[in-house]
Amino acid sequence: MIDPSPPSASRTRHCDMAQPDLAQSVVTTSRFVGSRRVAAPIGVPVALLALAAVGWWWSARMAGEDMSGMGMGSHLMSLGAFMLAWVAMMGAMMFPAISPVVLLYWRAAARRTVAPLPFFVAGYIVVWSAMGVPAYVAWRELAMPIAEGRAWAGRLAGTVLVVAAIWQLSPLKSICLRHCRSPMGFFLRHGRGLTRPVGALRMGLAHGGFCLGCCWALMAVLVALGTMNLLWMIVLAVLIFLEKDARHGVGIAIAGAAVFAVLGLVLLFVPSTLLHVT
Repeated sequence: MIDPSPPSASRTRHCDMAQPDLAQSVVTTSRFVGSRRVAAPIGVPVALLALAAVGWWWSARMAGEDMSGMGMGSHLMSLGAFMLAWVAMMGAMMFPAISPVVLLYWRAAARRTVAPLPFFVAGYIVVWSAMGVPAYVAWRELAMPIAEGRAWAGRLAGTVLVVAAIWQLSPLKSICLRHCRSPMGFFLRHGRGLTRPVGALRMGLAHGGFCLGCCWALMAVLVALGTMNLLWMIVLAVLIFLEKDARHGVGIAIAGAAVFAVLGLVLLFVPSTLLHVT
């Protein structure tokens, strides 16, 4: 019997039936870890940790210059120089936390069922790089007042901490954190069109968006307490990693909210405390 439909429609139906479910492909791929079909992805976490290490080295260097009055505490720093430092900070603080979803994507890429890994990671980096622009504006206005311990800067930092505490407990934060804590669930919901680079980039943007939803308030805390404060970078990076990857991450996020609330209230009522926490 002759198919009355046009050849193009027949080919389309055939392609639709032949086209694998890319999200399911990622699920299937994860079952091959340790087998001969997909080698153990040791190089991926090593690369992420190496990039994070470079970010920490650069951040520590900039923090040292800041203390000597030549770094980010100087209003002479250009937007380009600040963005370079910002991307280094984001790499240092975020790459360890996103390693599970990157590993999952890499496993699919190793089977050539999705576009290469750099396209996915690029989308993530674009999201956090864009956040560097408002951070730069805030840094230019706050660097000197924070260094001088002005009362209004202390109260502003206190307000930001209280807002961060509220956000940590909000339903929107919970939604974003759930996506970040479940890489497989994220792929099942958003893993479409990944054979094309633009699809992988779009998925990286989506994951970066959920990560931003989790962490924007934490980054606001970092800016309010001194953008290149190395101690606060370490504290917030550990919090980000634990709430995303630890078994009791949700509880850790709640504990972080309690700490932010207490410190925020202290700064609101005793703004001179700013000099002791920055």
